[in-house]
Amino acid sequence: MSKVYFLKTENNASDELLADKLKKIIAKEGLFNFIAEKDMVAVKTHFGESAQSGYPRPVILKGLGELARERGALPFMTETSTLYKGNRDNAVIHTEHAHRQGFGFENTGMSIIMADGLYGDEEVEVAVDGKIYKSVKLASLIVKSQALVCVSHFTGHLIAGFGAAIKNMGMGCASRKGKMIQHSTAKPQIVSGPCTKCKQCITWCPAEAITMGDDSAVIDPDKCIGCGECLAVCRFDAVKYNWGATFEELQKKIVEHAFGVYKANEGKGVYINILTRISKDCDCMPRYENICEDIGVLISHDPVAVDAASLDLVEKHSGKNLSEMAYDIPYRYQIDYAREIGFGDADYELVEM
Repeated sequence: MSKVYFLKTENNASDELLADKLKKIIAKEGLFNFIAEKDMVAVKTHFGESAQSGYPRPVILKGLGELARERGALPFMTETSTLYKGNRDNAVIHTEHAHRQGFGFENTGMSIIMADGLYGDEEVEVAVDGKIYKSVKLASLIVKSQALVCVSHFTGHLIAGFGAAIKNMGMGCASRKGKMIQHSTAKPQIVSGPCTKCKQCITWCPAEAITMGDDSAVIDPDKCIGCGECLAVCRFDAVKYNWGATFEELQKKIVEHAFGVYKANEGKGVYINILTRISKDCDCMPRYENICEDIGVLISHDPVAVDAASLDLVEKHSGKNLSEMAYDIPYRYQIDYAREIGFGDADYELVEM
């Protein structure tokens, strides 16, 4: 049974106070003891799509970097390119966006080095004992670094049900090819009645798979990579998924890629979930809709345990199932499938600090 450390916080407590308490708990419990002198430590996080989204704030990352440096290590913040067009689809604009979001060296004490190179194509293949894959394609620096600190913000998610450590690892640490392989399961369609021909889906489609027909936009299934961007930007409920045919397969792929990240950093990783500013949508979306009061921070050396505990705490504090607050899809499948393939331990011991 894996231990999950729980730092409780008041609603709307300052990020500075939370960062200070988090540093003290990590030091007291020796949670960074796996970091050795001269280790290059990848601090994987999410810089947010907009200033309004609930991404982990720079001051929290600063504290984690300081703890790693105290052990003689060389920490750096890292991320990967997105498939969809926006602020983060290559290393140059992604890094510039991170600076605009406040993640510069002056605020964090760490450099930003993108894990998958300029274009998202620098990858390393890692063997996994999955039911779909025997190996997965991961961003190269996630594998080449000597230690991993994975900092995730708990949110709802329109395809995966929820996003936390497993999602941050499985999708967020995959190379561009790895992301495309995962998304290839889901194929959306556009319903002509609600479509207003606003062309937002055409503008944001990363695969240029959408064109304008006589009555509505039209998706070419041969070009579509199933990334869900059209669903995210459509304001008129014109994009439909057959969720029953896609959600299980996509979540399996995410979990197996996350398993690859875990195996590449086995014994050299820690997983931190931030349960504040909890939103209906993931931090890739520019919009923000709060669904639960702030709860705190969870920390574990087991990403499955920390996600299971996070999900339980969110539902306990809100008094609702996540499907009532976010999207009505079987959101616990990530945890169940991880258990099925022997990844992590969904049965956890919660240690309240």
